[in-house]
This record gives sequence, C-alpha cells and structure tokens, in this order.
Amino acid sequence: MKNKEIMKKMPELQKCVCFNLKKATRAVTQIYDERLRPCGLRATQLTILFVVGTAESASITHLSQMLVMDRTTLTRNLKLLEKNGLIEINKGKDNRSRMVSLTENGLQITEKALPVWEETQAYVTTQLGKGRWDVLLNNLSAAIALAGKK
Repeated sequence: MKNKEIMKKMPELQKCVCFNLKKATRAVTQIYDERLRPCGLRATQLTILFVVGTAESASITHLSQMLVMDRTTLTRNLKLLEKNGLIEINKGKDNRSRMVSLTENGLQITEKALPVWEETQAYVTTQLGKGRWDVLLNNLSAAIALAGKK
C-alpha cells in the first residue's frame, strides 16, 4: 500500500476500536499511576494485587484468565511483585503449576493503596459522569467478553 493510500484511510483508522481503547487506557492509567506513586505502585500492579488478594491463592493460569492477560506478561509482572516482597509464588499440587498469594507486606501495601484507589476511582467516574461511566462499563464488559469468543 502506498503512503497516499494509507493517508486516505486515516479518518477510518482513527475510529479503530483497538487504537481508541488503548489510547483511553493509557490516559486513565496515567491518572491512576500518578496518584498511586506515593504508595510505590503502578495501576497495573495494584490491579494484580487486588486480584491475587481476592483469590487468596491462585494459579498463574487462573490469574491470567481473570485479568485477561497473557501468561508471559503476567509472569513478568509477578516477578517484579515477588522481588518487591509483595507476593509469593510457590509450587502448586504438581511441579508444573505455580500458586500466587499476597505476602503480609503485599497485604499492607494493598490496604495503604486502597483509599488512594477509591479517591482516584471517584475522581475519574465523576469527571466522566455517572451515566457515561455506567454505559462505558457495560460496553467495556461486552468488549472483554469478545476475548472468550475468539
């Protein structure tokens, strides 16, 4: 495809679902990251800690399914959380599986970050407007469900 042909498609490409979802995710993530910085966490790390804490102990496979995240990316994120003493990764029932759980330090950091997350969540949803947030949440849930229909 020649450059001119690509340029003709630009208005169409600006409506790309993937592009716009990624762009919105980056914009919102920046807000959460900035506010979580004093806790020493990024939004993606806190999300993983919340899911691990909720599950109490879960396999990496189960976590990757819950987070809709590929195992390689999740494992990379988990290694950093483990290095920082926030989670433990232990052998599962067989030698191939790994079970992830929060450490005491991970629980304390999560508890410290929870009010910051709540304030940030309230800020973002207020800025969006409750009605728009409710519609967006429903639409995002539908988009996430597409992953199971590949």
